[in-house]
Amino acid sequence: MQEPTDPLAPVAAPAPALNLANHFLIAMPSMEDPVFGGTVVYVCEHNENGVLGVVINKPTDMTMQVLFERIDLEPATNLSPAIVDEPIMFGGPVQDDRGFVLHTPGARYSSSLTVTDEVAFTTSIDVLEAVAKGTGPERMLVSIGYAGWSPGQLEDEISRNGWLTVGAQPHILFDVPVEERYFAAMKLLGFDPLMLAAEAGHA
Repeated sequence: MQEPTDPLAPVAAPAPALNLANHFLIAMPSMEDPVFGGTVVYVCEHNENGVLGVVINKPTDMTMQVLFERIDLEPATNLSPAIVDEPIMFGGPVQDDRGFVLHTPGARYSSSLTVTDEVAFTTSIDVLEAVAKGTGPERMLVSIGYAGWSPGQLEDEISRNGWLTVGAQPHILFDVPVEERYFAAMKLLGFDPLMLAAEAGHA
């Protein structure tokens, strides 16, 4: 039986387990999956239980106003139209009847995961109640549903060239227009995504 690895010890021969938290998964242009084709997924958590992420570039036809109505929240009269009209993302096929929020950390919510100093992931309704009151996070992305992989499943998909991975940049989550997020994430890899698309087309 092997001794448990000291997490503070220098990295030795056995490669550490892949941890893609705070990374983007970028669907390869060749991916034809109807759910994930053309998507960018922000990974919130990656551990021995699997992977949890949110698709950040697949808007639904639902807006924040519609979401407020569905969960019986009355938005404040002075709430910015930019918030009320913000499209809700299709975050993934898991629990696609619930809202989830990626946002900048600040106020504490009852069920929230701090991913980095710049990104938190909240699953409790109190964050949406705060948004409706006008006291919500400074920057956010709201999704219906999330994406989940069982242990080893995502690693297998990556090994079969289903996904590209790159360290995430918060401005792509919160500031880049939805339709530009795929190309913005691709550019983090250092090459023109159109070249990759062209090469994939000649496979």
